[in-house]
Amino acid sequence: MKALLPKYDIITIGSAVRDVFLVSDEIQIVKSKRFRTGAAECIPLGSKIEIDKIYFSSGGGATNAAATFSQLGFKVATICRIGDDASGDEILNELNSLNIDTKHMSVIKSGQTGYSTILTEPKGERSVLVYRGVARTLSPQHIDWRLFDKTRWVYLTSIGGNVALAKRIVQECKKKRIHLSWNPGRSEIEKDPKTIMSLLKDSVDVFNVNREEAALLTGMPVTNILKLFSELKPEKNRVRIITDGSNGAYLCNGASCYKSGTSEVKGISRTGAGDAFGSGIVAAFMDNQPVYTALRIGTINAEGVIQSLGAKRGLLKTFPSAKKLATIPFELI
Repeated sequence: MKALLPKYDIITIGSAVRDVFLVSDEIQIVKSKRFRTGAAECIPLGSKIEIDKIYFSSGGGATNAAATFSQLGFKVATICRIGDDASGDEILNELNSLNIDTKHMSVIKSGQTGYSTILTEPKGERSVLVYRGVARTLSPQHIDWRLFDKTRWVYLTSIGGNVALAKRIVQECKKKRIHLSWNPGRSEIEKDPKTIMSLLKDSVDVFNVNREEAALLTGMPVTNILKLFSELKPEKNRVRIITDGSNGAYLCNGASCYKSGTSEVKGISRTGAGDAFGSGIVAAFMDNQPVYTALRIGTINAEGVIQSLGAKRGLLKTFPSAKKLATIPFELI
């Protein structure tokens, strides 16, 4: 009897939120050690601020990644939770228009859909005010684990600090021999870095964090990229990625380590860039592209997003040409 082919190429798991982008010339950047990132977006207290641009879209790691995979021709479903409110309806409508299978999303009666307000200054720097709503309540009983028999890949994004759920997903992928890409959120990393590090020994094919998150996970200095990678333990056929903002990204696969740069395009909003980068890389692997091409595809996907408002605008709709790939610097380190 001929084996049945999986229904999906990939399933994304994480959050779905409604995003509103607010852009104003009156938002100022103030540098100070009082703030975690060394700077803050500020507006005059007690004043009425004029908004120059406003844009609404769906967001959240699960839906943003799903949009990349769908637009590049893959069969994709997403698992996340929304409320039965206007924001939830808008998210469903947008995902359905992108040919993303939404029937495994949970619509919670009288629940509130997650909502993000992105305060954006003219040069593209932004702060995000997040209300996670029912997105934060995703747990193992909300997932039909039989779906894991129907997919080749799982793409796991931030799940609001629920490390226990992440552990179950990693274990299910290992048991069913499904490829897994994991881009944890900072909330998971801060809550239980020891468990996350232990899970990397299991079946995590692609693990993607930024430089600061890698330092939090490993306890190593943020300045030494190779030491960070040594702690993340890349192995043959298992990729570890560390992103470094406008400086580019690094990838190790156990045999070699690589660095990609950027084409230095001007951005107006960085929201969704990380999701676009990670999903672009995984889409390239699903298309059997080599690592140096995958890094460039991820970068080009992210650069498309930062040039407009909205985490899904600017995403690739076809794999880039050789000429376009060549615009991204690449080197062996």
